[in-house]
Amino acid sequence: MCFGNCARCTGYKLLVLALLCIVANILLYFPNGETRFASEHHLSKYVECLHGILGGGFLVLLPAIVLIGRHQVCCAGAGHEDCGKGCLMLSSVLAAFVGILGSGYCIIISALGLSQGPYCLTTVGRNWIYPFTESSGGYLLEYKKWSQCQEPQNIVQWNVTLFSILLVLGGIEFILCSIYIISAILRGICGLCSHHEEFSCRT
Repeated sequence: MCFGNCARCTGYKLLVLALLCIVANILLYFPNGETRFASEHHLSKYVECLHGILGGGFLVLLPAIVLIGRHQVCCAGAGHEDCGKGCLMLSSVLAAFVGILGSGYCIIISALGLSQGPYCLTTVGRNWIYPFTESSGGYLLEYKKWSQCQEPQNIVQWNVTLFSILLVLGGIEFILCSIYIISAILRGICGLCSHHEEFSCRT
């Protein structure tokens, strides 16, 4: 009973985190609320990787939904309390593994997006380029260089903020899914041990 409540609690947390990832990724497409940069493909290539929508979003929604409704996944129409424990365990662990893949993808792309920096129209040469690529993320601490990007306005702050949020959200999702898998496996092992001891006592 306690494990089921913990699973649902984890599911609700993943649900909120996944929705936040989707919102953050959508905002990356519209710097300062403007749509023209997306239509003109003047955005970082990592924005278009859908790491927040697909990775930290929909792929994490799967374990969230499974964990929230885990009792109904395999127990529909069953007439006893211990119905489908193996099915419940397997489905929830597999769903959490999908969540690990999705959140891991979100973490990697967010880190790469932060490292490369934004795609912008620069003051030097008036070209659309990645002005901070060679800095390997060093530009994050060199605030004076951020003014090199003229369009989209404040794109460096926009990208840094949202990619950082996605990095943190993806990290929390990854940790929650990993903890759930580990606890589920340990609970399964303990269950097998207790059943074995009970069987030995009876024989």
